[in-house]
Formats: sequence, C-alpha cells, structure tokens
Amino acid sequence: MTSKLGLTTLTVTVALTGVTSLACTPEEPSPFTMTKGDGTDGDGDGDPGDGDGDGNPNCGDGVVQVGEECDLGSQNGESSQCTPTCHIASCGDGFVYEGFEECDDANGTNTDDCLTGCKLASCGDGFVQEGVEVCDDGNQDDSDGCNAMCLPGSCSDGIVQEGEQCDDGNTDTSDGCPACQLAFCGDGYVQNGVEACDDGNMSSADGCTAMCEHAQCGDGLLWEGMEECDDGNDVNGDTCTLACTTAFCGDGVKQVGVEECDDGNDVEDDFCTNDCISLLYFVEGPQTNVDEGDLGGWEECWSGLYGTTYPSLSGTILGQQCTGSKLLVGCRPVNSATFTLLAMGDREDVLFDTGTGNVTHDANGVSWYYNGSHSMGFADLGTGVQRNSCDTANASPTLRMCWHTGGDQITSGYRCGSTFLNGNNQWERVIMHAD
Repeated sequence: MTSKLGLTTLTVTVALTGVTSLACTPEEPSPFTMTKGDGTDGDGDGDPGDGDGDGNPNCGDGVVQVGEECDLGSQNGESSQCTPTCHIASCGDGFVYEGFEECDDANGTNTDDCLTGCKLASCGDGFVQEGVEVCDDGNQDDSDGCNAMCLPGSCSDGIVQEGEQCDDGNTDTSDGCPACQLAFCGDGYVQNGVEACDDGNMSSADGCTAMCEHAQCGDGLLWEGMEECDDGNDVNGDTCTLACTTAFCGDGVKQVGVEECDDGNDVEDDFCTNDCISLLYFVEGPQTNVDEGDLGGWEECWSGLYGTTYPSLSGTILGQQCTGSKLLVGCRPVNSATFTLLAMGDREDVLFDTGTGNVTHDANGVSWYYNGSHSMGFADLGTGVQRNSCDTANASPTLRMCWHTGGDQITSGYRCGSTFLNGNNQWERVIMHAD
C-alpha cells in the first residue's frame, strides 16, 4: 500500500494458531482482554501507580515509567537521590538522603530524635526532646532559665539567673551570697566574720538586734522579756542598774538624787533604813577595814593619790569642797571599796590646829593633829605621836594615818596604818563630809 506522500505502507500479518479468520465484526468480542486496576489491593495486575498496592516491577529498569518520578536503575537506593520506590528523595519519605538529610523518620513529631526538617535533635534546637532534655529555648544563653546543657537554671549552678542577685556556685549560706541573694543583715543567714547573729528580722527587742549583734545589757536596746531597762551606760546610780533592772530601794545600789543610802538588806536599825534613809555612821576611835557601803550618811568630797601634791588645802579642798559639819578622813588602795583605815569627828576637832609639835587634840576617841604647813592626821587615843614632820611612832601602828602638808598644800606622803607610802600612787587618801 502506498500513501498519498509516496511512502510505502508496512503491512503486518499476525499469525495465530487455530485462528482461521482475522475478520471481526463490531458485534463480536475481541480475543484480547486489557484489564486496568480495579482499586482492589494486590489484584496482581502489575499496574504501577494505580494505588492498589501492587509493587512496581518496572522501578529500577532505568526508564521513568508512568507513576515514577525518577529511575536510576541500579543507583536507586535508600540514601540516594532516587529512592527504591522511584521517587525523588524528600524529607519525610522515610529514607535518609545521604549528604542532605541527617535523619528521616517519616513523621512530623519534633519531640523525638529526628525533627521535621530531617535534622537530628540537639540541645539548642528549640524543641524539647522527650526523655533527653528538660528544656530547650533554642539559644546558648545560660542566664535565661534554660542553660546550654538544656537544664533549667538553678541557684548554686554558678550562673546568675533571672531573679538571682548572685550565684557563687555553692550552697553555703554563711558567705556573701546565701540563697543566690546578696547577704545583708536581716536575711536570716549569719554571714561569717560580718554578723554575730541574724534572725531574719529588723527588731532590736529580741536576742539579735537590728545590727545583727547579740543583745546584751548595756547596749541601750531593751531586750523584751530579759531586761527591765537598758540605758546604755555604765552608771550604777541612775534609774537603771548595771544589771539592766529598774532601780529600787533595797537593791543595794544607791540611786543618786533619790536615795540617801541603799544597803540591800531589810534591817531597819542599821545605818540605812528600809526606806533608804541614811542614819549617819558615826563611831568613836580609828576604824580599820571598813566597807564604803557601810558609811551611811557620808559623802566623798575629795580624794588624792599619796604620791601627788594638791594645792589650796584651806581655800579649795576644805573651803569649797569639804564643807560639812562633820569630817571623815581615811586611806585605801586605789579602786578599793574597803578603807584600810579611817577616823571621823566634828569639823572643828579634825581641823584643830595643833602647830608643828607632838601635841594632839583628842576627840571622839581619836588623837587629832593638823597644821597646813607641817602635817595632818590621827592616832589611837592615848598612844601619842612623833611628828617629823609626819608621825613616825610605832605604838599601835595600824591605827595611825599621816599626810604631809606644806604651804597650804597636801604634799606627797606619808603613811596609811603601818604602810609607808612616800611617792606611791597606788594608794589614795579620802575626805568625806556630813552634817
């Protein structure tokens, strides 16, 4: 057969065994059946891409057939550009495309070990990997509550987190950063070397003051339940005693300006009544080892050291300071509350001018002598004196006292009982007066 273009028409003759005629009428069925996929899984028709679950027998032949995206033949593979199903590799297909994907678990979950971008999960990727990480904020900032190890920030991790003033990496609450806050008085933690106590409050009425010092008597702060008062001084004659108790008659401490005396007992007929009214202690003769607290009614008006000179005996000491109608003179070691020796008498007897000789003036059981330019003192009645210029006699020596005088001064020297004290400032001489 020749076409209109002059081309020879190819005639194909098909021979089929047992077939006598190739003529077919429209009413007669074809002897070949061409069956498409019927939608039933595994129907075995071998059609690729029809969705019935049949494998693709042509995948891997190197030719891209219908339903295939690619076919590289033997180069198809799970890690290659063309997968074993003849599809171009893509994230989420379940195959790891080497060089382009780190993983591919074919799911959209970002809490397992493979993220939706086919990247392996890691600390800092912004996704919390279950069972592996506690937190993941997608950055390397250690101070925002989730550190670079994907652990939540915590006090004592050495990193200052939000809400922390400091973090020294330890749990020691006695240093400058307890509980990740800068130490201060009142925080409830005792800072070593800085605070004596810290009870977590700013009250100064308990055992730990607002300055973080232990409360104590004399600090000027009233410790409730422990102190009756606290005036912050060391004066024992005001309204608050050195024991931080309120002064009262009978406590044994004379309250200046309030009590005449206070002997701390309830004996009415001694030298201090139970109303703290003084009954003048006035006895005959020289007295030894007398406690100052027993000298009811007497008030100290002058004292001076044995090794020191004091001017204006008549003008200042006796004329302005010691003006009482009765005088007591005595001697004792410095700071002692006990007089080694003393004697008392009416003023005119104690200061009776006997000149510079050995004449004495006897009164109230005492032999007195006085002269502003020689010496002054006393001896036991009837024992006599040897003034040169002070008395050096040895009869009843413990009952003799003498002070050098000269030029209307009390000068250095001389004896307190049997103790001779020239130039000695460890002993003092005392004058008291009363009316």
